[in-house]
Amino acid sequence: MYSKEETAKLKQQFWTSFGKYMKPVPGAANEPVNWLNYKTGIRNIYFRMDADKQEARVGIEIRHPQEADRLHYYNQLLDLKKILQQSADFNWQWQPIIQDEYGQAYCAITLSLTGVNVLNQADWPAIIAFLKPRIIGLDAFWQLVKEGFE
Repeated sequence: MYSKEETAKLKQQFWTSFGKYMKPVPGAANEPVNWLNYKTGIRNIYFRMDADKQEARVGIEIRHPQEADRLHYYNQLLDLKKILQQSADFNWQWQPIIQDEYGQAYCAITLSLTGVNVLNQADWPAIIAFLKPRIIGLDAFWQLVKEGFE
């Protein structure tokens, strides 16, 4: 069992390692990308990556405070599902309504890899192998569709 401090340190080490690994990888526009803090350029639409003791996740979160606007963005993305599948050919999970730990509703399009633990360094290669092609695929998708959200 790890203390809170040890857990935070191991997670920070993982994300630092992942960031260094991804730093030389250019984005779809052939420009440098901050993969750990991906900027979509659209307020309330985020690309997120996370890893914990049970799984690693990657995806798009729509966190607009107004439900109608949040669902509008979600439906826009749903209309672009074929393009997402072509850019990032994975079986994305579409979730129109989710609540976070604070009771805030949001929409998400995600993928998860279960059975990995970010606190176990032996799992890091599997987590990186999962996250890398998916975040690159999301970037390729976003380069194609971003204009429609501006």
